[in-house]
Amino acid sequence: MIKKVILAAVCVFALAACNKPTESMQNVNKQDIVLENILTRVSVRQFTGEKISQEQIDLLLRAALAAPSAINRQPWAFIVVTDDELIAKLGEALPYSRCNNHPACAFIPCGDLSKAIEGDLGAFWINDVSAATENLLLAAHAMGLGAVWTGLHPDMNRAALVQQMLGLPEHIIPLCVVPVGVPAEQPAVKDKYKPENIHFNKW
Repeated sequence: MIKKVILAAVCVFALAACNKPTESMQNVNKQDIVLENILTRVSVRQFTGEKISQEQIDLLLRAALAAPSAINRQPWAFIVVTDDELIAKLGEALPYSRCNNHPACAFIPCGDLSKAIEGDLGAFWINDVSAATENLLLAAHAMGLGAVWTGLHPDMNRAALVQQMLGLPEHIIPLCVVPVGVPAEQPAVKDKYKPENIHFNKW
């Protein structure tokens, strides 16, 4: 599936270079690529240990930071852990995080409470950082990498542990840990479309 996504992307760039393809052709190809990427994304929990480039990390961050946020406050901060020793310590402290499964790096999407909406709507930072995290996961899949979302918040014991390990100030709340790397497994794609979970107009 990943090869198909990459091949489709190559086709789009090739079409753009040839005789000005029609707008409808471009839209169909973009739609196919985007939907294929969303529908085939899987959680990857085993990695080869191979490193990824700084350019790849930067692209993943650009994708994450393109997410929407309430009132465009962008109340987020990202910690990227590339040090092997620190990744191993995260794996030991948080076995569920999969950081002990040889990822190339680990992303820690955080809420920056100093940028959050004031008052009762402050918790919107959770929605905002979640949207950014999903962008990160989709970008990793599109790039042929593997990633998995492992939760911290609202388990404040886990969140506090990561705050301490990474030296985060009190107003920076880690939402999750996302190990990223070259996949050492190819999990089956799951069809999560369930009609019973969908309602139109009212319950």
